[in-house]
Amino acid sequence: MKINKINIVIDCPDAGALAAFYQKFLGWELSHPPGNGWAGLTSPEGTVMAFQEVADYQPPVWPWQPGRPGQMLHLDYWVDDLETGVRHALDCGAVLAETQFFATSRTFFDPAGHPFCIDTAEPEPGSGDGD
Repeated sequence: MKINKINIVIDCPDAGALAAFYQKFLGWELSHPPGNGWAGLTSPEGTVMAFQEVADYQPPVWPWQPGRPGQMLHLDYWVDDLETGVRHALDCGAVLAETQFFATSRTFFDPAGHPFCIDTAEPEPGSGDGD
C-alpha cells in the first residue's frame, strides 16, 4: 500500500478561530472556510491542516500533570532564526509556555491550548554536538 498524502486534523472549540491563527502563523491558504464545525488550510505543497470542533473540548496540559489530559502530539516548526520565529509566533497570538527545556527551541500554546515548538538546527549547548 502506498500512502499518497497525509492531512493533520486538530480538535478545538472553534475551528474558524484556530484556522485564522494558523493561517496567519503559517501563511497557508484558507482552503476550507469555517462551516459545519470544520475549517482547513492547505500548504503550497498540498498538505492540509484541518480544525474540527469538539463539544466540551479540554485543552491538553503541558508539561504533563498526573490525572490531567496531556498532549498526544505536538508540531515542531523549524526556523533559521529563533528570535524571529518567537516574535512571529507571539505576533500571531501564540502564548509562550512558562516552562522551557531547551536553549535552541521555544514551546508555545496556540489559541486552543495545543503546545507547539519553534526549533532551530543549532546544536543544544552542552549536547556535545558542536561544543
